[in-house]
Amino acid sequence: MKSALLIIDVQHDLFEGARRPFEADAVVERINALAAKARSAGAPVVFIQHEEPASPLEYNSPGWQLQAGLQVKGSDTKLRKKTSDSFLRTELQDLLISWNIDRLVICGYASEFCVDTTVRRAAALGYPVILVSDAHTTHDKPHATGLQIRTHENATLQNVDSFGPKITAVATAEVSFSA
Repeated sequence: MKSALLIIDVQHDLFEGARRPFEADAVVERINALAAKARSAGAPVVFIQHEEPASPLEYNSPGWQLQAGLQVKGSDTKLRKKTSDSFLRTELQDLLISWNIDRLVICGYASEFCVDTTVRRAAALGYPVILVSDAHTTHDKPHATGLQIRTHENATLQNVDSFGPKITAVATAEVSFSA
């Protein structure tokens, strides 16, 4: 299978400041390790950035920029989105088709919103998905911690089988981009 790595919304405003997501630095390190593995295997690396007008995530604002700790290469692709769904009104599906991608490896922010929505949409479009179980994160919420939310997403998404393709939660160390 030919894979692509999707890195969702790891942006300055979401990762910096006094209130940071669960394991923010460790997640960035794991994403960098995944991106290095993907590049070594010749798999596309796609950085997806959420934007919202008149907000800290306004296009091209300091908060919209990728988190400073990410290792981004010139060969990587950057994609802008305006909803939780990385496919909706973006060129992501066209890019994946042009690259002959038939499996997605997904990580990033926010576990219960953009990561969840993109994983489900990818499966609905026919892509088997590897959700990198320790490389997605979110902020603590009043009802659950970031760890609890990530744990819930890892358990829940693997049980979504109505789309057909398999969704599997796998730790960074176990992810392989080899065919």
